Amino acid sequence: MSQQIEIEFKTLLSKEDYKRICDYYQLQQSDFFSQTNYYFDTNDQTLAKNNCGLRIRALNGAGELTLKTPTNEGRLETTDRLTALQVEKRQIRPDGAVAKKLREYQVLPTELKLLAELTTKRAEFKIAEGLLALDENWYSNQHDYELELEVDQTTDKNTFLQLLENFHIPYQTAENKVKRALKNTAGN
Repeated sequence: MSQQIEIEFKTLLSKEDYKRICDYYQLQQSDFFSQTNYYFDTNDQTLAKNNCGLRIRALNGAGELTLKTPTNEGRLETTDRLTALQVEKRQIRPDGAVAKKLREYQVLPTELKLLAELTTKRAEFKIAEGLLALDENWYSNQHDYELELEVDQTTDKNTFLQLLENFHIPYQTAENKVKRALKNTAGN
């Protein structure tokens, strides 16, 4: 189990801007990795109503279960490691730190349903401003590009906006991936 505060800024990108940033940082196919996120909530979307997100992330033959909850300074990520079998079965551990945190929202693991999935091809690397992630995402019938900058508590949004200005990229509000995936799932 781990917990950490996540502070990130993000924007959607056009395909052209995505390619331009790849070229600027001289990214090769070997700089990218793929991950698939499986998003869960209750039938009445208790987590979404509380601005929370729950996912299983599959990568490198194993995975992790992460619950993101709001805080004053960003989002608290509570994460349990999962085996490959738990990922394959989309299994929410009933005994982990995530299950304990879910109970704070009166949610039991048995109430959770898989609602959406999203696959990302990502390049992630440190720059002076923080940890930069360049993403290409596929979910439902959608395909988009995104730039994320994960920062510490001393960095504000102006740093991110300056980075975008340096690339001549307009800021486009980007809902987080779980919201985008759920919004584009049949029935939502």
